[in-house]
Amino acid sequence: MMEYRAVLEFATFTRVASLFLQALFNAAIPDHDADAFRPPRTEMPLYLDSAVEWLFGGLSHWDAEHFLLIAERGYLYEHNFAFFPLFPIILRGLADTLLWPLGSWLSVRGRLLVSVALVNSTLFLLSVVALHALSRVVMQDRRLALLSTLLYCITPANVFMTAGYAESLFAALTFGGLFLLEKGFILRACLAFSIASAARSNGLVNIGFLLYLPSVYAISQIRLYRSIATGHRKIFSYIGVILRLLLTSLLGTTVIALPFCAFQYYGYRTFCTPTASLDRIPPALISLAEQKGYRIADENSPPPLWCMRPLPIIYSHIQVVYWNMGFLRYFELRQIPNFLLALPMATLGVMAAYAYFQANPQLCFRLGLCEADSKKGLDKPIPGFLNPRVFVYVVHSTVLLVFGTLCMHVQVLTRFMATSSPVPFWISAHLLLLNEPLLHRRKTSTPNVQLKTPAKNGCKHTFQNPVIALIPHIKMCSPTTKSILGYFLSYWVLGLAMHCNYLPWT
Repeated sequence: MMEYRAVLEFATFTRVASLFLQALFNAAIPDHDADAFRPPRTEMPLYLDSAVEWLFGGLSHWDAEHFLLIAERGYLYEHNFAFFPLFPIILRGLADTLLWPLGSWLSVRGRLLVSVALVNSTLFLLSVVALHALSRVVMQDRRLALLSTLLYCITPANVFMTAGYAESLFAALTFGGLFLLEKGFILRACLAFSIASAARSNGLVNIGFLLYLPSVYAISQIRLYRSIATGHRKIFSYIGVILRLLLTSLLGTTVIALPFCAFQYYGYRTFCTPTASLDRIPPALISLAEQKGYRIADENSPPPLWCMRPLPIIYSHIQVVYWNMGFLRYFELRQIPNFLLALPMATLGVMAAYAYFQANPQLCFRLGLCEADSKKGLDKPIPGFLNPRVFVYVVHSTVLLVFGTLCMHVQVLTRFMATSSPVPFWISAHLLLLNEPLLHRRKTSTPNVQLKTPAKNGCKHTFQNPVIALIPHIKMCSPTTKSILGYFLSYWVLGLAMHCNYLPWT
């Protein structure tokens, strides 16, 4: 109980600190004149708009402008379809319901900015709870689960969990869905993954978990029936397990992919068979489209060329044409600074894969499946990061790492992995507990440099946050601890300063 309270208190503190620092940095540092999407304001400002802009204006920069425009006006421009609809729907729903009484003092945009602060703070706390529960179930190690969750509270992707992005929403749904899947609630997990695919495109990758984890359970059931059943009963048992697996996989995949497919169909109908005219759009937004070359759906204009493709998917078209995404397209000398920005997260991903393979080579060759006669199977894994149940998460993290490095804007790798996979936080906590004497993971020759937990009211077991406890002793810490905490804390702060002033960040 104290662990959950400590985690929630630390997560709440980091949220409040993030909101305060972004306002401070946004006011103290002049905005960089970046070539970013900045739609003109089409509403007359009301009484409290200037105050809200001062408090939360830093949350609306870079891609957050897309989400805010979609929440305010819907999908106007073609490249807006790179941003999925769930997060804008939530923002507009909150602005039109709970914040509706403020309509006389705040414009729609002002209420949307307040919604961003409220929604992402709440969703981040939910993602913290989900990650802690998932970590305990998978690794079966309370200390490792606690430390990895506390590190997540100071995630290097912090600014994107705070600003008007869908990262906190996606992380909460993904970690929550994985926890439900690990506990055997397949239908609920499919629902969480399905909602996640309405928030971000890489929600489709979660289909891999749905296919793998039930398959592992099915194999264990077949092994059980092989040892206790005989004759026709064994055959019928095998058939029943296989049919359940196939049905679950087929229905689950369909449910998860449905929001993505529906959104792509909406994009097709919007631009390939348009029925609306430009009269519905404010002139200022039409003028912006003419200046920047943005495409707007218009019944009087010919459809774009991508509509003629055998599989007309607007999302892939936008990624290639507007953002130049593709295999090795980002490998240019001028992108070296962005590769350096992503290097720490990539290093954690590589270290996780290497450490896990080095500790479990045979398990990796068997695709994470334990031998039938093993007493250390998936039901009773060895506690810690290196246990068999972590295999699928390491594979998932490695796939994200390879794809993000080779096919995406590499600086996005930090938030791409930090909001989709628990592995960066698990490997960081694993390395800290393994290499830091102050955390009591192993015996040391200098037991006098142990963290002391101050007693309160005579209690000798008062809980202390190990991350906060390490910071005052940072000079005594191991190089591993200095590197990990330095990376997390520096990116946590620098991200707020850079992103909130239109400076390039991850």
